[in-house]
Amino acid sequence: MNVAFDMPLTDRPVAQRGKDHVQIGADLVLLLSDAGDGRLGLRATPDLTVAQALAAFETLSAEGGEVAIRLDGADWAGLLPRLALMGVATAVGTAHWVLPVAFWQVPDRWIMHPTPPWPTLWRTGPNGRHPVRPPKPAGPLYRRYIPWLGQHIELRAACIDDLATFHRWQNDPRVAAFFEEAGTLEAHRDTLQTLIADPHILPVIGSLDGRDFGYFELYWARENRIGGVYDADPWDRGWHVLIGEDDMRGADYVTAWMPSLMHYMFLAEPRTQALMGEPKASHLKQLRNLGRGGFAHVRDFDFSHKRATLVRLERQHFFESRIWARPDTGQGTPLALSLTNMLGTGENR
Repeated sequence: MNVAFDMPLTDRPVAQRGKDHVQIGADLVLLLSDAGDGRLGLRATPDLTVAQALAAFETLSAEGGEVAIRLDGADWAGLLPRLALMGVATAVGTAHWVLPVAFWQVPDRWIMHPTPPWPTLWRTGPNGRHPVRPPKPAGPLYRRYIPWLGQHIELRAACIDDLATFHRWQNDPRVAAFFEEAGTLEAHRDTLQTLIADPHILPVIGSLDGRDFGYFELYWARENRIGGVYDADPWDRGWHVLIGEDDMRGADYVTAWMPSLMHYMFLAEPRTQALMGEPKASHLKQLRNLGRGGFAHVRDFDFSHKRATLVRLERQHFFESRIWARPDTGQGTPLALSLTNMLGTGENR
C-alpha cells in the first residue's frame, strides 16, 4: 500500500544571507552578527514564525565550513520552547545555539510527507528476519534549495505517469552500460509497476526546478540481494541511481543530488544508521564520487552478474561532517564547533 500526503509549500519560505542580515521572503529581515571562526549571532523579530526561523537556519548552514548560530536577544523567547522541543536549539552555558549536526536531522524543513513512528514488528524474509516496513509514501518526498545551483531539488515517488521518461533514460546507451535495464516500453511498464508494488523498494524521480533529471531506487537492505552478502542492520537502506540528462551531470550536480538523497533517507526513518551501495567495481568515477560523498569502501565482492564494491555511509558521519554543505575536508584539523567542544568550553561568546 502506498500512502499519499499533501504537504503545502506555502509555509516553507526561502531565506537569503546578506553581510549583516538574513532576508526571508520579500519583507522580513533578521539581523546577523559574525564573531569569526563560524560563530554567528542571529536576532529574531517579535512575530517570527518557526517556519521562518528554520529557513534562516538552513541558509546559514547550507554551504561551506563549520558554523554555529547563537540565538541572540529577547525576541527568541516565544520560539525557544518549540525549537528546543524539536531538537533545533541546544543550550550551551547561558546561550542557546543552533548546531547544524542537530538541525539537519529535524525533518520539518525538508520532508514533504509525515513520518509518524512505526512499530518494529518482525517477519521472515529472503535473508533472515527483517522488520515489517511502513507504508510507502506517494507524491512529493523531499525539497531543498541548492545554493550553488540556485535551484530547488525535489524528490518524488515515481508513478506510472513517469513511464515514458523511465523508458527513455533506461535506453540511453550511457545509462544502459551500467544499469543494464535497456528494453521495450512494455518491459519497462512491467518493471515500473513491479517496483511501485514492492514494499521494500521506493522508486524515486529527482528534479531541479521542475525538470526531471534522474531516477533512484531506495531499498531496505535486509530484503535486497545485498542482504545476502552483508550483515545489514534492521533499518539500513541502499540505493541505485541513473542520471538521465547529459547536461545535468558533473560535480555541481552530484554534490546536489547525492547528499539530498542520503539526507532524505536518514530523515525519513530515524532508525536508519547506515546507507549502503554496491556499484560495479569497475565504475571508478562513481566510486570517486561516493568517496567524496562520505561513503567508505568496505570490500569488493561478487554478484552473479558483476564484481561489485560494497560502500557504506554512516549517519553520524553524514551529519557531523555536514556532507550536504560541500565542506572542505582537506584541512585535517579537529572540529571546533562540535557539541562536545562547545560544552567543554561553556561557549557563550
